[in-house]
Amino acid sequence: MSKAIGMVEYVTVSTGILAADTMVKTADVDILEAQTVCPGKYIIIISGELSAVRAAVDASKTKFDEKLIDSFVLGNPHESIFSAIYGATHIETVEALGVLETYSAASIIVAADVAAKTAEVELIELRIAKGMCGKSYMLITGSVASVTAAIEKTKAQITDNGFFLDSSIIARPDEKLWQTLL
Repeated sequence: MSKAIGMVEYVTVSTGILAADTMVKTADVDILEAQTVCPGKYIIIISGELSAVRAAVDASKTKFDEKLIDSFVLGNPHESIFSAIYGATHIETVEALGVLETYSAASIIVAADVAAKTAEVELIELRIAKGMCGKSYMLITGSVASVTAAIEKTKAQITDNGFFLDSSIIARPDEKLWQTLL
């Protein structure tokens, strides 16, 4: 089996903490992040072998379905997702900037994986519901054509689950803007 990540997003903190406990008791997974995000929701991001991650996420979803907002399991996630989650990506040059915003925390990670696997783009940052009233966004860069392709493919996929909010593409963003984003 391959490496995977998974996430569940709950309406309440108490359910989220119970879900995290359920996940680690269900399968051999590691908790990458378990925390409160705006507006008082709780997210748990786990990693491990694909079958273990799937079992842990499924157990959590089954047991606490009534408080579940969103979830995912990604086998072989794009390696740039991890540095983007922590805002640790170093970008040298910017030809275009893509921004995609979602209504849920889980859907932005799926969006980032789709974008990174669709075109030659670099994930700059994934802002996961922190200080955003539960919304999330990603910043990507690359050529105008690559950023456009990645945003369009991602937008189509996220629209299917109802979590797409908005997107924009800026060719050659001004240096002053760029410095404020980093």
